[in-house]
Amino acid sequence: MNCDGVVRSISGYIDNELEPTVKHEFEVHTADCWECKVLVEQTRNTVRIFFDCDLVDLPADARKRLHEKLRKNIGHRPSR
Repeated sequence: MNCDGVVRSISGYIDNELEPTVKHEFEVHTADCWECKVLVEQTRNTVRIFFDCDLVDLPADARKRLHEKLRKNIGHRPSR
C-alpha cells in the first residue's frame, strides 16, 4: 500500500471495516510512513472531537463555496 491507498482507506481503517489483508498492508505502510501515521492520528482525533457535536446547517452560499472548494482541492490533490 502507498500513501494514496492510506488516504482512500483511512475511513474504513478507523471504522474497523477493512479486509484483514488490506488492514495489514495499511498498518505496515503507516508503521514506516510518518506522514500517514500523523494523518491517521489527526483523523482519529477529529472524529473523536466532532462525534458528539450537534449538526449545524450552513447557509446556502457557504455550503456552495465549501463544496466548490472541496471539489477543486480533491481534483488537484498532489500525488504522494
